[in-house]
Amino acid sequence: MEKTTAADAEHLQRMARWRHILPVVLGLGLFALGVFALYHLLKPVKAADVVAQVRATPWGALLSAFAATAAAYGALIGYDWSAMRYLGKQVPLRVVAVGGFLGYSFGNTIGISVVSGGAVRYRIYSAFGLNAFEVASVSTFVALAFGVGITVIGLAALALHPYALEGILPVMPETIRPWAAIGALGLLALLSWLSVTGRTLRIRSAEISAPSPGILFGQLGFTLADTAMAALTLYVLLPAGAPDFLTFLAVFAGASMAGVLSHVPGGVGVFEAVIIAAMPAGVPLDQVAAALLLFRIIYYLVPFALALAYVALNEARLAGGMVTRLLGDVPDQLRPVLISATSAAPALAGVTAFAIGVYLFLIALMPSVRPNEVDPQDLLAAILFEGGALLSAVLGALLLILSQGLARRISGAFWLTGAALIAGAVASLLNHLDVESALLLVGAAALLGPFRREFYRSARLTRVALSPGWLILVTAIVLSAAAFFFFMHEATPYSASLWTEFSSTANTPRALRAGLAGSSLLLIATVWFAVQPARTHTRLPDPDALGKARAVIEGQNPPEACLALSGDKALFFGDGGDAFLAYAVQGKSWVAYADPVGPEAAIGPLAWAFWEEAYDNAAHPVLYEVSGRYLPLWIEMGFSLQKIGEEAVVPLPEFSLSGSKFKKMRAAHNKALKEGLEFSVTLPPHAPALIDDLRAISDSWMGDKVGREKGFSVGRFDVDYLQNFPIALVRREGRTLAFANILAPGDGSRVAVDLMRYLPEEASGMMEFLFIEAMTHFRDAGAQEFSLGMAPLAGLEARKGARLWNRFGAILFRHGGAFYNFEGLRGFKQKFQPEWRPRYVAVPPGVTPLAALKDVALLIAGGARGLIGK
Repeated sequence: MEKTTAADAEHLQRMARWRHILPVVLGLGLFALGVFALYHLLKPVKAADVVAQVRATPWGALLSAFAATAAAYGALIGYDWSAMRYLGKQVPLRVVAVGGFLGYSFGNTIGISVVSGGAVRYRIYSAFGLNAFEVASVSTFVALAFGVGITVIGLAALALHPYALEGILPVMPETIRPWAAIGALGLLALLSWLSVTGRTLRIRSAEISAPSPGILFGQLGFTLADTAMAALTLYVLLPAGAPDFLTFLAVFAGASMAGVLSHVPGGVGVFEAVIIAAMPAGVPLDQVAAALLLFRIIYYLVPFALALAYVALNEARLAGGMVTRLLGDVPDQLRPVLISATSAAPALAGVTAFAIGVYLFLIALMPSVRPNEVDPQDLLAAILFEGGALLSAVLGALLLILSQGLARRISGAFWLTGAALIAGAVASLLNHLDVESALLLVGAAALLGPFRREFYRSARLTRVALSPGWLILVTAIVLSAAAFFFFMHEATPYSASLWTEFSSTANTPRALRAGLAGSSLLLIATVWFAVQPARTHTRLPDPDALGKARAVIEGQNPPEACLALSGDKALFFGDGGDAFLAYAVQGKSWVAYADPVGPEAAIGPLAWAFWEEAYDNAAHPVLYEVSGRYLPLWIEMGFSLQKIGEEAVVPLPEFSLSGSKFKKMRAAHNKALKEGLEFSVTLPPHAPALIDDLRAISDSWMGDKVGREKGFSVGRFDVDYLQNFPIALVRREGRTLAFANILAPGDGSRVAVDLMRYLPEEASGMMEFLFIEAMTHFRDAGAQEFSLGMAPLAGLEARKGARLWNRFGAILFRHGGAFYNFEGLRGFKQKFQPEWRPRYVAVPPGVTPLAALKDVALLIAGGARGLIGK
C-alpha cells in the first residue's frame, strides 16, 4: 500500500469539495436558465391575465384534471407493487397502496423523490420486515423504471410525431423520426434480451440487469399509464389550439425528462419552459401559463395536502379521544404503517411551513385591490392594507426560518409556527378580506396540531440554520420574489416616490415595502445565525473523560465501544453523561466511529446533539461502521446509508473444530500445539516487563510494514490503552511470540480481538492459532460470540474503480495487524463459518459515501490523533 501524503489528502479534500459544489451550481444554473427562458417566453403576458384565466377555468376541466391525477397516482402505486414482486416480498396490497401514495405524494412535491419518498417508504415498509437496503432497492427500482419507461415513451411518441419538439431540438424532424424509432426499439430489445436471458450488462463500473418479462412489461405498462395520465392532467387544462394528445405526450415526456435531468426540485422552471416553447404559434400564452399553474397545484400540491391530512387524521385516531370515537380505531393491518409514517411528520411539517412561508411572502407582493374598488382617500383601508401586506411578508419570512426548526423536532418551533399561521390568517383578512388564504392557513395549523407529540426537543432555533443550503434557499427566494414582483407590477414605472406613497390603491408601493420588510428579516436572521459563537468542544479526551467513557462502556456489550479508550478520538457526551460518541475530525467531516455507546433511551438526543454540534462548527457528521441497530434513527435524521462491509461473528456456544469441514484447520492447530505453542490470557494491570516484551514484538511487526501505525478504527500500541484490556499471549518455551488485546466489555458475552501482533519470523499459522485458542478460551468462560472484525463487500474495490480508492480503500477494513488484502481478509474469516452482519457508513444530505470513506481512510492512514488537534 502506498503511503498517504499531505498532497494526497489535500487533493482528496479538493475533489470532495468540488463534488459537493458542482451539483448545486449545475442545479442553480439550470434553474436560472429555466427562469430566464420563462421570462422571455412570458414577457408579453400580464400577471393579472394569468390570475383571471385561473379563476375562469371551467369546472369540467378541473374535474377531469383531478380524475386524471387520481389515475396517475394509481399507476404510481403500481410501481411499488412491481418492486415488491421483483424483490419477492409479500406485503399486503393495502399497505403497498398506502406506502406508495404517501411516498409519491410527499416525494413528488418535495422534489427529490428517491430520497424523500424513500425515507417515507422505509418508515412504512420496515414495519413489514423490509430492511433499509431492500427499501432502497424499491426506490432505485422505481427511479430506474420511470427513467427507462418515460424514455421509451418519449422516443416512441417522437417517432410517431417528430414535429412535436420542432421548435426546441436543433434537429430536423425528418432526422428525428428514424433515430427516435431506433432508440425506442433498441432500448426495448435490449431490456427484453436481458430479461429473457437473465444476463447482466456491464458498462464500466455500472451493472444493468432487467427483471422477469412479466414484471418488466407490467412496469412499462404502469409507466405508460402514469405518464399518459399526468400528461392528460395538464392537457385538459390547456386552451384550444394545443397539439393533439399523442403529440403532446411527446412534449410532456421531453419536458419531464428535462426536469429530471436538471436536478431542480420538481423540474420547476425547466419543465414549464419546454412546454411553453413547444406550444404552436397562436396559442394564448396567458392561458398556457394558467394551465401550468393549475397543473402544479392539482398534480403536486393537492396530493401532498391529502396525504398530510390522511397522516394527521390517523395520528389523531391513534392518540384516542374524540376523533377515535367518531371515526373508530385504526385497522390493525395499517397501524404499524401509520405509526411509521407519523415519524416523518417533522420533516413534512418543515416542508409545509416553508411552502406557506413562500406563499405568504408572494401574496404580500401581489396587488391586493383594484383601484376602482376602494376610495383612494380611505385612510382606514390604507392602514389595514398596509399592515396586512407587511405582516404577511414578515410572517412568511418567519415561517421560512421556523421550517428548519420543525424538521429538527424543536417544540418551540412547533408552537411559534402555529402562532404564525394564525397571525397569517389575520393578515390575509386585513389584506382585502382574503378569505381563501385565511382558510388555508387555519387549515394548515389544524393539520399540524395532531403531530404535537413529535416535537419534543428543546434545542435552540439558531443552531444548524446557517448552511450552504440555507443560504442558497434564501438567495433563491429573494431573487424569485424580486422576479415575481416585477412580473406583477411591470406596468408601474419606478420612481423614488413609490417608497413614500400611502393610499388604499397604492399596490406597487405597498408591495415594495412588504418585500423589503420580509427580505430584511431574512437577511437579519441570516446575519444573526452567522455571528452566533460556535461552541467549542474538547478535541482529545483528558483522563476524566476517559474514565467517564470507561464507566459507560462497562455497562454495555459491543466490543467496538472499547476503541473509544484509544485516546485518538474525541468523546462527545450526551447531556446526562450516560452515553457518548467517539469521533475524529478530517477536513469538514466529523466522523463518529461505530454505534453510539450508552442506554438506548439516551441515544436519540445524543445523536441529534452531535449532528448540531458538527454543523455549528461548519462541518458535517458522518457515521462509520455503524450496525443495523439504530437504522430507523439514522433514516429519521436524514442520513443516507451505504453498506460497506460485514462483520464476521462466530457464535461461541456452537464453535468447535470437529467435523470434516475443519479437518485441515484441526490438523494445523494440532501441529502448532505439538511444536510447543502455548496460549494464555493475562489480566490488567500488566507488568512493565510484559509491556517491554510486547513493545519489542510490536516494533518488529511494524518494521515489516509500509507507513506508520494506523489509528481511528483500530487500536494502537499505547501503554495506557493496553492497560484497559486482557491480553492474549502466544509463547513457546516461555518466549512471547505474539499477542492481542481482547475487547470484552460489560458482562463479557461479546468478545473481539483488536491489536494483534507477532514476530515476523513466526507468521506462519500464527493468526489462525491465536484466534482458535482465544475462541476456545472465551467459549469456556461463557462468552456468546466472538467478532473477527470487518470484511469489505465482495468486489467493492473493483466497483469503485478509482485510483484514489485503490490507494486508500484497503485500510478502511484493516482489523487485526495482518489484514491488508481484501481477498485474504475475507478468505481468512470465512474459514471459521461466521455469521455476517452488515456495517454501514451513514452520511448527511449533500455528502457522498465515497467522499466520506476517503475522509475515514485519511483518518486511519494518518493516525487520527494527529488530525483533530490538541
